[in-house]
Amino acid sequence: QVQLVESGGGLVQAGGSLRLSCAAAGLTISSYTMGWFRQAPGKEREFVAAIAWTGGSTYYRDSVQGRFTISRDAAKNTVYLQMNRLRPEDSAVYYCAADKIRVTSTTYQYWGQGTQVTVSS
Repeated sequence: QVQLVESGGGLVQAGGSLRLSCAAAGLTISSYTMGWFRQAPGKEREFVAAIAWTGGSTYYRDSVQGRFTISRDAAKNTVYLQMNRLRPEDSAVYYCAADKIRVTSTTYQYWGQGTQVTVSS
């Protein structure tokens, strides 16, 4: 059974930083593209960042490019999202996801339950 468990969310002031973690069980993260998505109230879920299983290429939505960094630790089977210079518009529930094929699509196969990130102005 696949489980993705996010942690690290919380309340932070604008300009601050948070690091989200996604601990995976039941799959090997280096064999999947691992993605981070977010969903704010009243909005659709959107792609944030991904790291491909083939070669480890990384992908980001434009609004987080240069502020967020996705990485993975194969030994811990964990994916991270380092978020710097946070803005109020980054506030959302952040989800970790895994898929063999998709990169930016929101139709990943496996999903975590999410962690809340709130950025105050």
